[in-house]
Amino acid sequence: MTTVLISGASVAGTALAYWLREQGLTPVVVERAPRLRPGGQAVDVRGAALTVLRRMGLEGRARELENHTGGMNMLDAEGNEVFRSEEFALSSGDIGSEDIEILREDLVEIVYERTEGVEYLFGDSIAAIRQEGDGVTVEFEHAAPRRFDLVVGADGLHSNTRRLAFGPESQFIHHLGTYLGVFSQENYLGLDKWQTWFNDGAVGGTVMTVRHNAELRIFLGFGSEEPIDYDYRDVEAQKRLIADHVTGLGWEVPGFIERMWGAEDFYFDAMAQIRMDAWSAGRVGLVGDAAHCAAPLSGQGTSLALVGAYILALELGRTGHEEAFARYEARMRPFVEGNQALALIDRQKVDPAESTARLDAVKHAVDLDGITA
Repeated sequence: MTTVLISGASVAGTALAYWLREQGLTPVVVERAPRLRPGGQAVDVRGAALTVLRRMGLEGRARELENHTGGMNMLDAEGNEVFRSEEFALSSGDIGSEDIEILREDLVEIVYERTEGVEYLFGDSIAAIRQEGDGVTVEFEHAAPRRFDLVVGADGLHSNTRRLAFGPESQFIHHLGTYLGVFSQENYLGLDKWQTWFNDGAVGGTVMTVRHNAELRIFLGFGSEEPIDYDYRDVEAQKRLIADHVTGLGWEVPGFIERMWGAEDFYFDAMAQIRMDAWSAGRVGLVGDAAHCAAPLSGQGTSLALVGAYILALELGRTGHEEAFARYEARMRPFVEGNQALALIDRQKVDPAESTARLDAVKHAVDLDGITA
């Protein structure tokens, strides 16, 4: 039976584990964190990805946990309202669509629950990969070395698997000039199913309600034409970057910064894309952000992860790895390129109707009819 080591237990990794097992393969998932990672933003499941979620039998559960938004407004640096809509929201598009907005951690949890019985190695990571003819020997930071038929990196923008098998991140990363931090707080503002965006040129952010108005997700970000050198594991240094750049905005922003210092689920990263000529090398492949991060600005990273995991697993279930990797890439690359293009649109300067139309044009743009479980 084919064994596949998956690096990363977020959306792409857990979904891949589910579909590989459905195809009769044996997945093993290694995750650096000691458990499923908490926190993060609300993500969207749209178009083809919604089809995948239905085929997993998870649409109903996802809708139970869905984050409902009644609209949004935009403020200037002093807190004056310059735009308001109850039909459209920048994070989720058309309010009346069938798309599902759900917290990343909730989506990962419900997919993870469907992988009961899959072996997970939490608190560990890959230290070395050695391909040897008919298999791959993997050395771990803590566990003893093991041999697998295949290895798939589903470990995000800063993929360790990609670095080990394909080369340094600098070869593939394309910065989009924006850095963003996100953390959660109780809904001390009393917002009701609402998003408020605030902006002062290259500095701004968003606050939105989640968990039926019980919590807020607060986003603070800034632009930088030159890439910033920072340790993506040093959370306190990342908070200092946010504070140094965002200080000066009015409205509730000073309070956001004060609360940020105590936030335990703070996450920060560059808005960047991964662009690669190939997503596989021998018996090692990549899926999700590790292969083709579109950046959160696209609003499609989660959908790409779900669709990519589905296609890759089903191709591996029907043919050898060389042909499977090739077929997976041929199906996914046009879909990826269309979605990456969305992130290059400054959506705050695009008419909401036009922004929605551009999203609708790409979210279904992959053929799942010819590939079924």
